Amino acid sequence: MSVAFTKEESAETASETLLPDRPISPHPNLVTEAGLQALQTQLQEAREAYEAAQRIEDVNEKRRQSAVPLRDARYLAERLRTAQVIPDPEATGTVAFGSTVTFSRADGRVQTYRIVGEDEADPKAGSISFVAPVAKSLMGKAVGDVVGSGAQEIEILSIG
Repeated sequence: MSVAFTKEESAETASETLLPDRPISPHPNLVTEAGLQALQTQLQEAREAYEAAQRIEDVNEKRRQSAVPLRDARYLAERLRTAQVIPDPEATGTVAFGSTVTFSRADGRVQTYRIVGEDEADPKAGSISFVAPVAKSLMGKAVGDVVGSGAQEIEILSIG
């Protein structure tokens, strides 16, 4: 094997393992208590995956297996550092961060979502980020309020 080939292989490996940082949102890092715990768990898992990768003997494979957990650990550590825990709302008169809102859409669909932080949002599991357009339009509104217009109109049915 020539030295030139070795250097080229190393350069290729380096480009595979130097992952760009995950983007950090410009919005405040609001989280629920459960969201904070989820970030802590994810950081621990990323650290464990990184430590496991460090035990791999092949240096190139070690780099490949370390790249994602290392990037995720940097992201999660920053998100934990900037996290602002917002307690669940005490009153259910108006929609706020942490509220669970049921609303009907103009097409007849009824949906329920909890408004949470960006890192904990999972629409399929019933939670949306407080910066999502629907959440923004619902914040501060009460049961019976209608937001949007036409096909985008939604009416708040309940707040929990």
